[in-house]
Amino acid sequence: MSTLEISPSPPIASAPALAVVRGQSYWRGVAKRLRRDPISMLCGGVLLLILLAIIFAPLIAPHDPFQGSMAQRLKPIGTPGHLLGTDELGRDMLTRLLYGGQLSWFLGITPVLLACMIGSALGILAGYAGGWVNMAIMRTTDVFYAFPSVLLAVAISGALGPGLFNAMLSLTLVFIPQIIRVAETTTTAVRNNDYIEAARASGASAFTIMRVHVLPNVTGPIFTYATSLISVAMILASGLSFLGLGTRPPEAEWGLMLNTLRSAIYTQPVITLLPGLCICVTSLCFNILSDGLRTAMEVRR
Repeated sequence: MSTLEISPSPPIASAPALAVVRGQSYWRGVAKRLRRDPISMLCGGVLLLILLAIIFAPLIAPHDPFQGSMAQRLKPIGTPGHLLGTDELGRDMLTRLLYGGQLSWFLGITPVLLACMIGSALGILAGYAGGWVNMAIMRTTDVFYAFPSVLLAVAISGALGPGLFNAMLSLTLVFIPQIIRVAETTTTAVRNNDYIEAARASGASAFTIMRVHVLPNVTGPIFTYATSLISVAMILASGLSFLGLGTRPPEAEWGLMLNTLRSAIYTQPVITLLPGLCICVTSLCFNILSDGLRTAMEVRR
């Protein structure tokens, strides 16, 4: 008598596993759609080249960024030994631009990262809790929105005094309300979804719901918006340095270089425009990449 063989049923994926698979497929789709955008990919490549150049500046730079010779001041582009000429103190411009990019990128990325961490936490709390918590956080945020970002950054930096740390702190305070607004709006839209109600019914704590269910759904919009803020941060940081409220001489920073070179605009205009060109290209590439990323993420999960 033959025995009845029962083939094992295929394993059923658990809900978390399905969520992970869906999340991975979503981000793979975002990367695929982004690769189809040649302009965004070109800008990403330019940013990568700039980033590698400033990271390896000690290996690439031909001279010391702080040493110069008054006999070599304001040499034109193509001068032997100085590919991009020299500044008003005879320092090599290529070297100064490479080292200046380190501070410019630091002041562009670090305040945005700090603002994302603080603003996301406050925005998610305001959007999920609602009521008086939302009212307190968002009305405080509205106070900062009463001032233009440039004037607010200048006012805070002027009150704190010039310096790298103070410039970074002022930019962080400027961007926190903007991140809060994005996080609160997205969290409010997510809060009433069915899976949030199911998590509440299962007895999950509010912190667990915000960490496991809300945060992954608001990360995308916050990340996309933060990418566009990097270019704004670089421009504001350069403006603060140009006004004497950011980094101080003899540090190399693109905005500060614009300030120190402005007296030579009539004698060596091309040399004077090099730091501004670096700021313009970097900010433009960040903006275009941010737009491409936003378009690639428009398809819902």
